[in-house]
Amino acid sequence: MWQKQRSYSGSAPLKKNDSSSPCLSASSRRRFIQATGAGILGCGGSFTASHATAAASQKDEGKPSLRYCFNTSTIRGQKLGLLEEIELVAKAGYDGIEPWISEIARFQREGGDLDDLRKKLDDLGLRVESAIGFANWIVDDESKRLSALEQAKREMELVRAIGGDRIAAPPAGATDKSGMDLFVIAERYRALLEVGKKVGVVPQLELWGFSKTLSRLGELVFVASESDHPDACVLPDVYHIYKGGSGFAGLSLVAGAAMHAFHMNDYPDMPRETIGDGDRVYPGDGVAPLTKILKTLMSNGFRGALSLELFNRSYWEKPAAEVIQTGLAKMKESVAIAQD
Repeated sequence: MWQKQRSYSGSAPLKKNDSSSPCLSASSRRRFIQATGAGILGCGGSFTASHATAAASQKDEGKPSLRYCFNTSTIRGQKLGLLEEIELVAKAGYDGIEPWISEIARFQREGGDLDDLRKKLDDLGLRVESAIGFANWIVDDESKRLSALEQAKREMELVRAIGGDRIAAPPAGATDKSGMDLFVIAERYRALLEVGKKVGVVPQLELWGFSKTLSRLGELVFVASESDHPDACVLPDVYHIYKGGSGFAGLSLVAGAAMHAFHMNDYPDMPRETIGDGDRVYPGDGVAPLTKILKTLMSNGFRGALSLELFNRSYWEKPAAEVIQTGLAKMKESVAIAQD
């Protein structure tokens, strides 16, 4: 996977020794650091200064301020409409919401007005922190990739219409493909970023631990850095970092300003090989080192949104309001422990 595209001049390819964990030789490690060192800490050049500013702000203001967001997958089994979800999330006291593109599109298909939806969100004081879409921007087939970029543009326009300026960019379409050239992926991510720049919505490179592509935190940061774009950023997830085989210490190398949102959840004591999306639990109800994770994020200058993202079917059987409220309380409790 650590291959170098022919159009790049320089040293020999970086390679992965197997499908699960990267192992670089000493010389390859040096080349990797030379290629990505500034990007890992800055992810685009300007983040190092932002990190320093955020750290100074933390010292002056005491405890860092984070925002709390709700990803609507957490109550997807209740099959509520987007308007009702928004009202419940606002009533519970969240700062923002992370809807799925399919929900926004359905709202519009059923006669809803996106301007009215944006006003509703504004009136309730809810930010659209991000949105979840699945455009196949990463695939090898050029015609499919160009079509996916058009799809991404349409989805970004939906997000923009309701007041949002970020969207998730997972490796959809490449989850069963291993050995993809990370430099090539970086070029494709850059193309997606350029589409977003025209619309005014930033695609966040999302980690998917179950995928054969972009399942490791290091791969995610490498691609974001090598895209060489000022808007490049990453969207990690507690569960997906574990599922993909990475440790959490690597988060200390990612500047907080390179993450606008961070998917919050926890996981039970299960092997990486068998744990699945539906096994995620409320923060604090599992074995993830949340205190360490949150301390790392805050010390790195992260001041974005912690977005609760769960797919636990047992939660889908409970009243939506109860799940929404419990999730917020659990996130706040985890943050309070980390800040103590």
